[in-house]
Amino acid sequence: MMPFLLFRSAFLYYISHLMNKSITIRSLLEDNKKRLKLKLICSVNGLNKKIFSGELNRPGLALAGYTGTFTFDRIQILGNTEISYLDGLSKQELHKSVDKFMEFDIPVIVITSENKPPEYLIQAATRRYVPILRTPIQTTEFTHLLGDYLQTCFAPRKSIHGSLVDVYGIGILFTGRSGIGKSEIALDLVERGHRLVADDLVIITRKAEDVLIGSGKENSEHMMEIRGIGLVDIKRMFGIRGVRMQKRVEVRVHLEDWNEDMEYERIGLDDKKCDILGVKIPQVVLPINPGKNITVISETIAMNQILSTYGYHTAKEFNKKLIKEMNEKKISPLAKDRSHLEKDFE
Repeated sequence: MMPFLLFRSAFLYYISHLMNKSITIRSLLEDNKKRLKLKLICSVNGLNKKIFSGELNRPGLALAGYTGTFTFDRIQILGNTEISYLDGLSKQELHKSVDKFMEFDIPVIVITSENKPPEYLIQAATRRYVPILRTPIQTTEFTHLLGDYLQTCFAPRKSIHGSLVDVYGIGILFTGRSGIGKSEIALDLVERGHRLVADDLVIITRKAEDVLIGSGKENSEHMMEIRGIGLVDIKRMFGIRGVRMQKRVEVRVHLEDWNEDMEYERIGLDDKKCDILGVKIPQVVLPINPGKNITVISETIAMNQILSTYGYHTAKEFNKKLIKEMNEKKISPLAKDRSHLEKDFE
């Protein structure tokens, strides 16, 4: 058992380092060669340079000579405006503009709209090992398409020890100590017709301001470790209906050992939240004790979340009803009116 724990620790350490994302110019070119119709013009020796930012920059001011706020560490986009400006310069002015521009450690230059860059820019980029790529796509469309790709590459992400299951369309993330039963609950949910996204290690990526997307690692995708059995392949056992590639994380269910000294939520009037990558999502703390059907409770949590999405909150609606009755000075019908018991012979 000890070697497996050491392997898991090393694997989690490796994954955590992958979270600090960077991409090479070579990856950018290969991943988008067909989609963005990119073509390498010069500096093949610079393809191993890395990009550490998902932002784009149009360096019009830098080419004009003002570099005070020049964000040189980003992908530089030269569109119709920038190329037209360079083409309108005299030879001496062009050399001065390009030389000052190329003083900075620029990762890559992309020429849009099939524009032809000045020959001197190509020469300067070759000397500095700065790749120049060209695309026929218009600048506005290109920046949107490339921005989507970079957002995926540089989105904040983290790995969480747990299981992620799609239950009635709601992504439930199960967390808790090792061996508490997360995988068994996920397996039971899959057997009941729900879909496994990831088990043991869930990679969570913040795709937008408040959207968390969970997925598993490719090398262990849809594999599950069941103590006493070992690894099982959920996709082969249950078919594609039992799995999915990724899912939005909408609720976290944290499993804990039952503690009779602990006060657990009974009404649910106050919504509990947890923070993952700066996004707050609902959290439910479930104590585990013999006889409790966590699978059915998980389905109830999912359905309750669906009701909440449609604006219905059970505890709050019940509270409103009680307050209304109190304001109308009503009391329970069992306190005074017992006429309904007259024919009750049980």
